[in-house]
This record gives sequence, structure tokens and C-alpha cells, in this order.
Amino acid sequence: MQNPEAKEDKKEKKPKDIFRELIDREEYLLKKRLPAKLPRRKNDVYVSRKTNFQAQLERCQRLLDSGNEVFVHGLGTAINRAINLALQLKERGLGTVEVATHTSTVELVDDLEPETDELEQETQTRHNSAVHIRVYRKEVQEMEQP
Repeated sequence: MQNPEAKEDKKEKKPKDIFRELIDREEYLLKKRLPAKLPRRKNDVYVSRKTNFQAQLERCQRLLDSGNEVFVHGLGTAINRAINLALQLKERGLGTVEVATHTSTVELVDDLEPETDELEQETQTRHNSAVHIRVYRKEVQEMEQP
């Protein structure tokens, strides 16, 4: 019977794990830059995991009611929340609201700041998934009169 630690040594390490070891070993401080945003419009909502979900939902509902469309953007772990938000708006619309979803990959940049003077500052790029959801009201078609 093999030792579980021996099995772990045999497994290949993921780049993420190797990077974490590099940061710890060389005493770098990881600072994540903010992602590049799309041009900010009145009806754009950037969803985060930190903001209250109910507040985000109410804001989107107000924007949808005033302009008939809202764009919900989610990045990384906020994707599930963005999708949930769009589906809640669709459900509230009682058949009058539709959604159109687009996915993308966003390049993010992290700064590695050394904690000692002997090391140099470095940057790292990584990719993260993103979702962009257009929530809009369907056009009401005039009923044909006989």
C-alpha cells in the first residue's frame, strides 16, 4: 500500500500551485489589477460577489423599467450571480423580458511586488471567463384587427 504523500508527489503540479510556491518562496506580494471594463453606459451593471444581491436586482429592475434594456456583466466567480440576476429579471417580467448571453475570456494582469529590495517587480497575465447578458423587453406587437 502506497503512502498518500507519495501519490501527491507523483502528481504534476498545476501552474497555479507552482506560482503560489514561487510567491511564498521568493517573498512577493501579489496585487491584482482591476479588469478592463467595457465603455460604461447608464444601463451597464457590473456584478460582484461583494454587493448585496437584492440591491443589484433592484437596480437592474429600475434600469429595465426606465430604458427597456440592461446589460449585466459578470467576471470569474461572479458569473453565477450575473446569470441568476438575469434569470430573476426574466422571471419578474412575466413573459415580456428576454435575455441574450455572450461569453468571453478576459486577460487580467497581476503585479508581483517584492517585499525585499533584492528582488525586482514583475507582472503576470492570466485569463478569466466573463459573461455579458443583455436583458430586454420584447416589443409589443399590435394585435391585428379584422
